[in-house]
Amino acid sequence: MNLAALSTQHQRQSGFLARRQFGNWIDGRAAEPRSGCYLPVVDPATEMTIAEVAASDARDVDAAVAAARRAFDSGDWPRMRPASREKLLHQLAERLERYADELAALETLETGKLIGVARAIDVLGGAEYVRYMAGWATKLEGSTLDTSIAAPAGAEYFAYTRREAVGVVGAIVPWNFPLAIALWKVATALACGCTVVLKPSEETPLTALRLGELAQEAGLPDGVLNIVTGAGAEAGAALAAHPGIDKITFTGSVGVGRAIGHAAVERMARFTLELGGKSPLIVLDDADPDFAAHGAAQGIFFNQGQVCTAGSRVYVQKRLFERVVAGIAAAAEAMKIGSGFDPNTQIGPLVSKRHFERVLGHVDAAKEEGATLVTGGTRALDGGYFVKPTVFVDAAPAMRIVREEVFGPVVTVTPFDTVDDAVRLANDTDFGLAASVWSQNLSHVHRVVPRLKAGIVWVNTHNMLDPNLPFGGFKQSGYGRELGRAALEQFTELKSVCIAH
Repeated sequence: MNLAALSTQHQRQSGFLARRQFGNWIDGRAAEPRSGCYLPVVDPATEMTIAEVAASDARDVDAAVAAARRAFDSGDWPRMRPASREKLLHQLAERLERYADELAALETLETGKLIGVARAIDVLGGAEYVRYMAGWATKLEGSTLDTSIAAPAGAEYFAYTRREAVGVVGAIVPWNFPLAIALWKVATALACGCTVVLKPSEETPLTALRLGELAQEAGLPDGVLNIVTGAGAEAGAALAAHPGIDKITFTGSVGVGRAIGHAAVERMARFTLELGGKSPLIVLDDADPDFAAHGAAQGIFFNQGQVCTAGSRVYVQKRLFERVVAGIAAAAEAMKIGSGFDPNTQIGPLVSKRHFERVLGHVDAAKEEGATLVTGGTRALDGGYFVKPTVFVDAAPAMRIVREEVFGPVVTVTPFDTVDDAVRLANDTDFGLAASVWSQNLSHVHRVVPRLKAGIVWVNTHNMLDPNLPFGGFKQSGYGRELGRAALEQFTELKSVCIAH
């Protein structure tokens, strides 16, 4: 079955897509955009329009924030028994699991990713995270404190702290894992008692809109979760600068994240930013070279390289260099490229024409600057936004392909002499999101890990996340943490109470 036929088949099977045109989700119901304008949602495997969503402007954002504000200031959600919030979040997770096949198909249609990845990671992994955060709803805690206040004479004091919901959260999510990252933000905010306005990427908004419907079915009160679609420059900017938003959480590019941070600081709103990376993967000469090559290939080519932690810079100690390069190149050349609905596919399309052209632009620049192409580097297939898995060597540290985040299936492999060289090369970047070390000697690993400037370091694996494992970066990779207990601090305010008695 060809790409168009696979896409059409899954569109027909989706009752959700039968509507074709979608408004926003505000205050528990669909709401048409004030402008009356819509944006196309394109299947990147076929370049066909599969739906249209609201092209929202500041008026739509105002309505969504007002609904969230009412739900927080005078609604039940932040005043609800924590156990009741926990129950409702479990009910939402149950609906995500019940409709996993539908949600995964929507994710594959709008992102192009493999259907197995969409189901396991975006949908079921997202549901697992909702259940994880549901458990935290009953476990937010403060502490009692001893004080040394000396006045007035004879007075005694009892002091404690408590965590309270930060308020109305604006959540802006990217297109690479649309549902999973939305749930990272939404579930954490809801568990803490916040209300949310969610703005998905204009390229991948469908699972977010379906999430709004499922949240209502699960019993969330109106206004607790609102979804506004549209362009980042209009709807996203209006949300980031809105005076009714107490906290912004954003995942995306450094440039946009910097603008959002400035907008938040202007009005002293809280913010969390996850801004991508240029993650190094270090192979020491005591590693298993075949295992490391396989891990490096998975570390960069998973999800077509559209992963903020993708291991796009591989550094290999010289003794193993040729063997690891050959292994990564062989893996790249063996990968089947095609529709995400084909169970045999290993590489799907990039998310959009604009991104496809951007990635190929990086490849061309690398060639022009003198990097040596080992394999790939061109378009794959006649239609759709497919790029062959690409491997470069001889890439100097100053080249764009080494300095800039490509966000595609493109990797540079570079030899090094000593561990000191590896650490220097790995840290020679403006980013600091993730890194991995491949070695069979844990003594060597423990000496390297503290020296790497990265928010998460893996050993003999890459790209592995867990609901309990805090996630975030150093340097320009962001500010704040998601996942785990650390995420709760991002959506709560710490209040001190001091009682004289």
